[in-house]
Amino acid sequence: MNNEKRRDIQKIWTVQERTISNIHRAGAILEPGNWQAYDPFLLLMEDKFQKGAFDRHPHRGIETITFVIDGSINHYDSATGEGGKLQKGDMQLMTAGRGVIHNESPDNGDKVHLLQLWVNLPRKDKMTAPRYQNIQGKDVPVRKEEGAKIRVYSGSSGDVMSETLNYVPVTFVEMLVDQGATVSQDLPGDYNGYIYVLEGSGTFGENKIVAKKGQAMWLGSADEADKSFIQVHANEKLRIILFAGPPLKEPIVAQGPFVMNTMEEIKQAYEDYRNGTFIL
Repeated sequence: MNNEKRRDIQKIWTVQERTISNIHRAGAILEPGNWQAYDPFLLLMEDKFQKGAFDRHPHRGIETITFVIDGSINHYDSATGEGGKLQKGDMQLMTAGRGVIHNESPDNGDKVHLLQLWVNLPRKDKMTAPRYQNIQGKDVPVRKEEGAKIRVYSGSSGDVMSETLNYVPVTFVEMLVDQGATVSQDLPGDYNGYIYVLEGSGTFGENKIVAKKGQAMWLGSADEADKSFIQVHANEKLRIILFAGPPLKEPIVAQGPFVMNTMEEIKQAYEDYRNGTFIL
């Protein structure tokens, strides 16, 4: 068995931003519906919005990772009955589990630019108790290499590890790479992985794919390798998000804000939401 493999880029695409309303623009980095291909991820949205774009809404059966690129956002959740503020560089990991009702909104007149990643929960954890983890940017552990800084929001990079708790062991890092520098991110061989370019341009993977701001990439398989890594070279000053995790290989039924394993469980989620037992 090959114990370590250099990953290539399997697919590259340009994210199309569209107007949702006069206060909301969004681009689907991972479009919903490709459940088996993206496993354990469900979707990744890039949103730019003002207050009023979203209202209170429920979730069940997933975890969400919210990463604030610019601006700030206020959040309220039914799990704790409290609120808080996420600012530029902060991340929140919300475990919806059996059910939360929450809202995310900027202050009046402000705009926020963020990414939100939906991660599927394993069948055994679908109805776990809700949980929120707010990670301030200043507290994120950092791996430093020559010409590069890797901020480890979840999982690990080299010997730097995050304390973030996940039901699915997701790696979520922000990589800042100076022009001309090269750095690698290590991943377990069975992880599905993705990259999104926030700023600049670079050359990625063993097959040396060139990508620029607004483009996303799907990492190639590591086959049977125990370990793998993806190489990143900055053609100009580069800022990317890399996220990866092990596929669950379980049935997925999704409808609206609920992601379960069967249609019966989806119907039950809607019934619980209607009759007031959703968050008990």
